[in-house]
Amino acid sequence: MSQKIQVLGTGNAFLPQGRLHSLTLIDGQHLIDAPPTVLASLRQANVPVSDIRTIFVTHLHGDHIFGFPFLLLERKYISDRDGNKPLRVVVAPGGKEILYSLCTMAYPGSLDEIFNAIDWQEQLVGEVEGGLRWKKFQVQHVDEVDPYGYRFEYPQFSFVHSGDSGPCESLYSEIQNVDFVIIEMGVPDYVETDEHHSPSSIQALAERYSTPLVITHTYIDERGINSPAITVEQPQHPSHVHHASDGFTCFWSEVLGSVQFSNQS
Repeated sequence: MSQKIQVLGTGNAFLPQGRLHSLTLIDGQHLIDAPPTVLASLRQANVPVSDIRTIFVTHLHGDHIFGFPFLLLERKYISDRDGNKPLRVVVAPGGKEILYSLCTMAYPGSLDEIFNAIDWQEQLVGEVEGGLRWKKFQVQHVDEVDPYGYRFEYPQFSFVHSGDSGPCESLYSEIQNVDFVIIEMGVPDYVETDEHHSPSSIQALAERYSTPLVITHTYIDERGINSPAITVEQPQHPSHVHHASDGFTCFWSEVLGSVQFSNQS
């Protein structure tokens, strides 16, 4: 097991310049969400779509699930034509029906066979290949889209993915006892909302915990963009806050006995 977590996309719903939609890949085979740019992210990372074994759905907003029909379409007609590669989807109760409606709207009848072959899992805890255990927990976001964060545990280390979430104790209680957190920062400070983190709430969290924070789902355009959609100015956070670019990697170092971070972009 590679024990490598890649943040393949780091943008929020508005797709900041130089970023694809927020997407995380675990060990080259488990995705967190399936955003509209999921195929582009996998192509850029040279990951065969048929290698994907699991999709962990954080919630049912479009920038997190609208790539799902295209992922199935690619597997059916290109990378897994014989249907030999199993796929599981971890989703909240009722999510299966919403994803089916999405597939039917996109390609009526074409995806029924591959959709029905999926291993659908709605439980709160589970385990995937290599002994990677997971647990999902409710977070602060739009209730209608069933928002969850996830905690993942390897034998050597653990991490949390916030999904889309504003500040909430259900998320923060998980942050205390993990090695790092992939956390969204979807809005600037001038946007008043309790459904996303902003630079100031990330600052408060960084002051509360020393756990490394990896920022994704950001509204900030990538550095070096000549015509930013919003801004390229990143807030000045403490050193344990990592503002990720697409391709940011977290991996376990056997030599150092700790998690290391690499911003490859």
